Amino acid sequence: MKTLALGLIVLILGIFTACGGGGMSSTTNPPPPPPPPPRTVNASITVESTKNGPFNVAMSTSFQPAEWDDTFFQDFPNATTPLGNLDPHHIRLQGISQGVPQTTPSSWNFSVLDAITQPVLGVGDHSPEFQVAKAPAFMYTNNDANSFTDKFLDPTYGSFAAYAANLVAYYNSGGFTSLDNVFHVSPAYPNEKITWWGIYNEPSINNFTTQTSPTPDLDYTNMYNKVVPAMHGIDPNIKFVALELCCGSENWVQTFAANVTTQVDAVATHYYSICAPASDYTDAQVFSTVPSFAASIQTIYGYLSSNAALSTVPVWVTENNVNADFNAGNGMSACTGKAFVLDQRGSSPFFAAWRPYVFSQVGQAGAQALYHWDFGADQQYGEMNDSNGQLQLSYWVDYWLGQMFPAGSGQLLLLSKNSDIADIEVLAVENADGSVVVMISNHAVASATDNNGAGLTADISLDTSALGSFNSASEVVIDSSTSASTGPSPASISPGSPIKLSLNGYSVAFIKLQ
Repeated sequence: MKTLALGLIVLILGIFTACGGGGMSSTTNPPPPPPPPPRTVNASITVESTKNGPFNVAMSTSFQPAEWDDTFFQDFPNATTPLGNLDPHHIRLQGISQGVPQTTPSSWNFSVLDAITQPVLGVGDHSPEFQVAKAPAFMYTNNDANSFTDKFLDPTYGSFAAYAANLVAYYNSGGFTSLDNVFHVSPAYPNEKITWWGIYNEPSINNFTTQTSPTPDLDYTNMYNKVVPAMHGIDPNIKFVALELCCGSENWVQTFAANVTTQVDAVATHYYSICAPASDYTDAQVFSTVPSFAASIQTIYGYLSSNAALSTVPVWVTENNVNADFNAGNGMSACTGKAFVLDQRGSSPFFAAWRPYVFSQVGQAGAQALYHWDFGADQQYGEMNDSNGQLQLSYWVDYWLGQMFPAGSGQLLLLSKNSDIADIEVLAVENADGSVVVMISNHAVASATDNNGAGLTADISLDTSALGSFNSASEVVIDSSTSASTGPSPASISPGSPIKLSLNGYSVAFIKLQ
């Protein structure tokens, strides 16, 4: 009521001044000018006919079987349909905590792990990548499976190798009998097996650290050399993904390449733009990290080339998202110890600009796989919301990346010129049938302080005249107007050059020319 009364007094005084003085008081301020219209980005893009080598990035997604999400497929049994529609390449399974099935030296329990693994075995390419992420808890000094710094009790890694070999036996070779005289075999055997196996998760921060050894990267390599032959002895047809790096630990590849003595079929790394409460980093800061992912890929390939046996081994990005932070309990950030703030840029229109930017950068650097972390989760991480089963915008970004750039299809990179590389990312490829796909990501930031902002409108002129004429063209755009439940609808456009398009804020456009 005090606010209302004060407003009435000001109004009365204003009327009195205007009437008694014959006009507006000299102390009355004029109304502020209207804000300037939002800035528009203008970019001219020219796609050339020059080929620049192959482009081959497989899209995929991930699950983390553990006691906090093992009911996902029970809660949402129809989730296998959108999961399969992604056409995911070797879906990644990272079992941790109670998702590690050996509970004591003599007993095993696969219920938590298989609640996720068994549905995934029947989806997509029916060939997941099973990451042997951690050893059973009793194999560490403090009996703590979740510890980062506990040492292995067995420095020869023989017990861990036996554990990993039993996993292969369970899924691929008809099972095994544990020391408590219980026989264990996968319900899907022999129809579904696991070919790809990742060896440990982020070893530079998990049990292979300077807190556990003066030579942690060499210790990891020694473990790899012990575990892989044991697993291979159970099934000689399986393949192995090494390292699964994080946190700027590319130098581990140098030690690994110099000392590995056994089979390596891929080397993996993980990229997140930040690991902090969402409020700590602006959109501009997040976008600025993306080129470093490509530089990291190139560094890894450089180290691998020092070993002739690894010179053709592909690099996979097996985890990728905007923010690696999570609620560590009591509302605190796992990365900084400050108050946790959910980062909705993992599923907002921001993601429609960010993930295609990442895809283009790492793909042109030579990465051959890009995995979303992870499929069923919250607005920060998930392609499907694990609280209500609804698809999120991130799902459609990944879906259309997979549709427009299918792995193994023989696509060739086309050189392009772009007048605004600071705000616009361009990826152009020619398909084996002569058709062309041009992806344009608009990551122009409106304000330096924006955090999950709207971005800027981009008016773009796309010149494809160097490629000759086309009979038809279509456009798919993902932006703030895209329905997360149904996704975008392809629209026919004129194939004539130049093609004009206007992107409304953070967004991605896929142009296909037939």
